[in-house]
Amino acid sequence: MTDQRLWSYKEIAAHIKVQPDTVRSYRKHGLLPPPDRVEGGKPYWYADTVRAWVASRPGNRGRR
Repeated sequence: MTDQRLWSYKEIAAHIKVQPDTVRSYRKHGLLPPPDRVEGGKPYWYADTVRAWVASRPGNRGRR
């Protein structure tokens, strides 16, 4: 089963336990995958995209 909920910076930040500005910085520096959708100029990622990215991040220490 896939999780197609769309997450904004806020949801991603809550998932990895950082501030939304940190997630924005990750995107600015090319550390975040490209958004799955852009609506009204705002980027969104599928929850599954974020989970796959978290699992593959360097230094990932089993964070969930």
